Amino acid sequence: MGARRIRREQRDVDQAESRRVNGPRKAAERARRAEAIKGLIKKSKLPFTPPIMSWLSGQLDKPSRLITQAEVDKVVAG
Repeated sequence: MGARRIRREQRDVDQAESRRVNGPRKAAERARRAEAIKGLIKKSKLPFTPPIMSWLSGQLDKPSRLITQAEVDKVVAG
């Protein structure tokens, strides 16, 4: 009767270990990606490619269709 509980607890332990191991690596990758995208943004103006617009949308917390060049300049500068 306790097999489900045991599997759930083991899954929780495995997920916690995965976060502990992969978390720092993912944080470093996000920082590297942000720098690469900022470099691409500095080279051109709106409209950008979908991956860049998606990243900007996440940074500005708004839909990509509402992003203005002034907001893009603030993200790159700051």
